[in-house]
Amino acid sequence: MPSQKARVQNPDEMEDERSALLNRLQNLDPRAKSQPGYRTALSLLNSKFRKSTIGARVAVLQAAAFMIEVLEKLPL
Repeated sequence: MPSQKARVQNPDEMEDERSALLNRLQNLDPRAKSQPGYRTALSLLNSKFRKSTIGARVAVLQAAAFMIEVLEKLPL
């Protein structure tokens, strides 16, 4: 049975994904930026990402992507 592990990304790919997520976050509706989830996603993409080990950064990026998806779908 194949392993269910996430594909390990190199640091450059993770930084590119982080930049893309930051752009999505920046382009949100201004009303979405007042939501607590916005600050959470921003924290994940900045301080939490920088403090995480390389292996944990994949999970941090996934969590931030989920939070941004929720913010994008909020009826404002």
